[in-house]
Amino acid sequence: MTVQRFDDLKVRQKSQDLAVKIYGQFSGIRDFGFRNQITRASVSISNNIAEGFERSSNADFKRFLYFSLASNSEVQSMLYLSERL
Repeated sequence: MTVQRFDDLKVRQKSQDLAVKIYGQFSGIRDFGFRNQITRASVSISNNIAEGFERSSNADFKRFLYFSLASNSEVQSMLYLSERL
């Protein structure tokens, strides 16, 4: 079975779940810069997966998956920082 739509990708679904969780966890944070950065990075994960899926080649899709991975690492780093703060 071939995936026909990016909505069918489990990794994209899970990345959206993460973004919803991040928005919920940080909605009350008064440090707007921090909140903005972590929420934007979390949304970027699923957006890059979707955008890459719609590109014309597997090489482009792979490149966007790396962008998504980088955004995931940014969120992870900010979560570590949030624990220390």
